[in-house]
Amino acid sequence: MIDRQMELRRRYHRKKKMHKWKAKLETATGEARTLILAKIKRLTPSWTEASLKSATAVEKPKAEPKAPKEAKEPKKKAPPKPKAEKK
Repeated sequence: MIDRQMELRRRYHRKKKMHKWKAKLETATGEARTLILAKIKRLTPSWTEASLKSATAVEKPKAEPKAPKEAKEPKKKAPPKPKAEKK
């Protein structure tokens, strides 16, 4: 179980780093850009810059605002039933 936890911790940390480097890559230029690309490639060798461009080009559809709920009338309570008399 310890090995699994170590593996998961590594994976989550790598995802955080990738997210951070990809965000920096979008604004970087020149030599800084090449350094960031090298760091990303070191983390995940199979990653390509084209995958970054295709992911940012596709925008997520915005959710339509929900219509306000109509106010419901409170339910009317039935009158209490008469109790049976004891003999």
